[in-house]
Amino acid sequence: MNRRVGAAATDRARTLERVFVEPPAMPLPAVGARRVLGVDPGLTRCGVGVVDMVGGRPRLVGVGVVRTAVDAELPARLLALEAGLTAWFAAAAPHATAVERVFAQHNVRTVMGTAQAAAVVALVAGRTGVPFALHTPSEVKAAVTGSGRADKAQVGTMVARLLGLAAIPKPADAADALALAICHGWRSPVQERLAAAR
Repeated sequence: MNRRVGAAATDRARTLERVFVEPPAMPLPAVGARRVLGVDPGLTRCGVGVVDMVGGRPRLVGVGVVRTAVDAELPARLLALEAGLTAWFAAAAPHATAVERVFAQHNVRTVMGTAQAAAVVALVAGRTGVPFALHTPSEVKAAVTGSGRADKAQVGTMVARLLGLAAIPKPADAADALALAICHGWRSPVQERLAAAR
């Protein structure tokens, strides 16, 4: 029994080694800036984007992807995701985190993986005391492009333009994460004012 437990721990460690990549070094938020960490949840690839909102304008702080090994068992993949996201939260020190709200899709396996990844983000946010918010895909598209029906290419193009980037961040999960962060950066002050007025 002990050998089995030891072997399982070794497998988990190997899984973490194969996929874990440290997030980039990020400066502390500037005085008056509101830092938002956006996450496009996925079990294989989880996009992460960090922006500072300064005077209503987004500034890029960091962007990347947390990956898990597709051949690993689910518990090991969730642990790898948690380790990667914990590192991002520690490096970014965000004031808030925004995650895409999961909707039912025809592919049940895909939506399950997305929901599991979103739950890991919620767990890490809760553990670190960072406020957690969900936004629908149409809310994000409307905030970034002006149309809730925009496609991924249009969202990526607008993200690059808003952040003054020469190219759209790759992969698409990373661009989507930045779009989520920008969306929350613009929407949350309005939502907070409305809540205070009630």
